[in-house]
Amino acid sequence: MDMLVKLYALPDSRETIERLAKAGITTRRALAPEKHKIIAWIRQNFSDAWASEAEVAFARQPVSCFIAIRQKSILGFACHDATCPNFFGPTGVDEKERTHGIGKALLFNCLEAMKAQGYGYAIIGGVGPAEFYTKAVGAIPIEGSEPGVYRGLL
Repeated sequence: MDMLVKLYALPDSRETIERLAKAGITTRRALAPEKHKIIAWIRQNFSDAWASEAEVAFARQPVSCFIAIRQKSILGFACHDATCPNFFGPTGVDEKERTHGIGKALLFNCLEAMKAQGYGYAIIGGVGPAEFYTKAVGAIPIEGSEPGVYRGLL
């Protein structure tokens, strides 16, 4: 299922970002020279499909992939405008790092970037943890959206 987020009504992200900073974790937009490392990390930790979508995010200007790092180690990533314009995803966080709020911070990074581009709404495509998105940013399900744009995926 897909979900819809009102970008004009996003919660304040400062507390989430500050909590990560205190833990020595930074989120930021990925840089083009990091592409090979980030794509390899996504492929190793998640899937070839997600690596392919992230490659599209690196083809955009500015790059529409954000990363979470601690001391030059990748902990997570999130992309937008990869599968389709106005879509958030894919996103993933290292299994051992999932209790810090990294996913939420990366979600905010992407949604705030989409809002800055002029979007009023964002679509979260092919949602796994729907409750997470509802709690984090007030996302609501889009009726009849399964399998959505992923119909017929190879």
